[in-house]
Formats: sequence, structure tokens, C-alpha cells
Amino acid sequence: MNSASTFLVKLNPLRQPGSTKTLWSPVTQRHGLVYKREGKKYPIKCSSQTSPTQGSLYLTNKTRTEEDIINRNHKTLNKSTVPLASQDDNTKIVSTSFVDVLNKKLDALYRLTRPYTWIGIIVGILSTSLLPVQSLADLTPTFFMEVLKSMVPAILMNIFVTAINQLSDVEIDKVNKPHLPLASGDFSIGEGVAIAVISTMTSVAMGIMLRSPPLFIGLITWWIVGAAYSIDLPLLRWKGSPLMAAVTIMILNGLLLQFPYFVHVQKYVLGRPLEFTKPLLFAAAFMGIFNIAIAFVKDLPDVEGDKEFGLRTLPVILGKEKVFSISVSMLLMAYGAAILTGASSPFLLCKLVTMIGHSVLGFILWHQTRTIDLSDAKSMQSLYMFIFKLYYAEFFLIHFIR
Repeated sequence: MNSASTFLVKLNPLRQPGSTKTLWSPVTQRHGLVYKREGKKYPIKCSSQTSPTQGSLYLTNKTRTEEDIINRNHKTLNKSTVPLASQDDNTKIVSTSFVDVLNKKLDALYRLTRPYTWIGIIVGILSTSLLPVQSLADLTPTFFMEVLKSMVPAILMNIFVTAINQLSDVEIDKVNKPHLPLASGDFSIGEGVAIAVISTMTSVAMGIMLRSPPLFIGLITWWIVGAAYSIDLPLLRWKGSPLMAAVTIMILNGLLLQFPYFVHVQKYVLGRPLEFTKPLLFAAAFMGIFNIAIAFVKDLPDVEGDKEFGLRTLPVILGKEKVFSISVSMLLMAYGAAILTGASSPFLLCKLVTMIGHSVLGFILWHQTRTIDLSDAKSMQSLYMFIFKLYYAEFFLIHFIR
């Protein structure tokens, strides 16, 4: 135990502030022996703050000036080891490492290209390509390779359509969909333009390489209609017209995934004479109605931004409730027509699958729409994605239309 663990120093009130008095270190006792440190002195510096009679002191190894103390307590740091910070506590620290930047760009690319729409393209092309098949002998490796090659330019053209749409709606998306990469600033305008141009050129080049006139014409039509839907030029910007917006979605997601790919497989892959079958005509009609309803539902969450920027979409003109009711009624009518079409089939299996399948899907749709909150953007987005799932399911059921 220390014999002098604490000590008091009585200050002389007549001592001038800043003067120093040297004290010897206190004597300590360890294991019954007395030790005294020699050669080490601790100066005590006196200072005054408010009055000459009030003082303070501190111990130092040696007397230092104020500049020495500041220099000791503020060492120069290596800039590479100091994270960027802001005086504002709410400002986020942005990492500039290669991995973090790459991950951020890939996430922005995902949001720009919307890969969930690729599912409809892949399922639609595969389903339509199987319609001309007459026997299992047609399902050769060459058949599937040709179908796979025809999907790639379609996906690239879809990337162009989504990119040009976001490039044309940057300011609107800041209100309606601020999470999109161009609206949030995760992608620059130049990067968006580059993606649109590269995807278009690659898609057209692959369409030429396939040496299939129906596919090439379909891709060019896709490019023209997709650009006309979004670009703000005279006679264009079709998304601002309820009629033209519905026609655009019907062409892009309906007709262009039916006729060009059916003709391509039937004539240029299987080598058979061109013939439009009952399943193809039913699919074109059903998908056309379905995609018109999708076009109406798609605009429901965007009413506020569309009003602000003068886009007269159908929900802006008629209101959310009325457009929602019209869309659901159109989908239920399409399911009713599918049930009647299935009932007319001479094949029992086809009759049962089409009637039961469309009845179940129609009931699920009716039940799901009863829980939709039109004032909640997330609820409406959930409805939109659910309708896309019904759209995917129809590509399976059309094969039982006989």
C-alpha cells in the first residue's frame, strides 16, 4: 500500500500565474521497504482563470508551451485511413472501394432493367414456340437451341424499352418512383443512354443473324412502339393517352410475343407451311385483353406524379376507383370467355383443365382484389405483380385450348 497515495499543495496567493514550482515525487513503501525515486522532478504550473485568488495546477514531465500541447494532442493522420465524414450527423459516409461501387452499380442495373419482366418474355416465347409442335419428335436439341437464341434479342429489346421509359420520366419518377436508378442518381443520364443504345444495337444485330424475317420485323416493331410510348416528341409520348397506352402494352406484351415467334418456329425452325391455329388465336385475344387491363393497373400508383406533370392517364381522368373496377371486370370477363372456349373443346382433358383452371384463377383474382387499398402504393404494386403471375399462368393453360 502506498504511504502517500495523495498529497495536497498549498498555493501561495502571491505567486504569479504561470510560475512553476518543482516537487519531489512522494515516498512509497513496498513490502516494508522505503523507496524514493531520485532524479525525477514534477513541476507544478500555476494559473489563474477568474481571479488571482483562484488557481489550478497540473503535473507534467517537463514544462511545455501551449503550442507543444496542441501539437501533441493533434497528430497528423494518414488520409487513407480516415473515413470521409461530414459535420452533419445525418450525412451518410460513402464508401469508394471497388467492391462497394460495383455492387451499387449492379443493383442500379437491376432496377433499371427490371428482370422480373424477363420472366414474361421467357415464358411467353417458350410457350408460343411450343404451339406449332405436333409430336415429341419435334422437340430436338436444335429446336430448343433456336428457341433460346430467339429469346436473347427479345430480352435486350425489353431492356431498351425500360431504359428509354426511365430516361423520359426522370423528373416524374422522382415523385412516383424515387427508388429507380436514374431518379435517385445511382445512374447518370449518360449511363442510361449507353445502356439503351447498346441493348438496341445488339438486339437488332442478333435478329439479323437469326435470318428470320418475322423475328426481325417483330424486333423493329418492338423498338418503334417502345420508343413512341415514352419519348416526348410531337405525335409520340403515347403513355399520355389512355387509348394509345393500352394499345402499346397490348402490342409489346401480347401480339409481339405471339405471332412473330409462332411463325418463326413453324416455318423457319420446323419447316412447315404457315397456319394460324385455334390456340394461337385464343392466346392473342386473351393476352390482348389481359395486357390492356395491366396497362390500366400499372398507372394506378402514379396518379400524383402524372397529375403534377400533366399526363392524362386513365386513372387521372376517371379516378383510381373506377379504373380499378374496369380493370378487374376486364380480367374476369377474359376468364369467363376462356371457360366458354374450354367448354367447347371435343377433348375431355382439355375441357376439364381449361374450365377448372380458369375458374380457379378467376376466383383467386376476385378474392385478392377485395383486400386492395387504393390509397396505399405498396398495396397497388402488390396487385400489379399478382396480375403478372396470372399472366404467366395463362401461358400454361393455352396449350389445352383445342
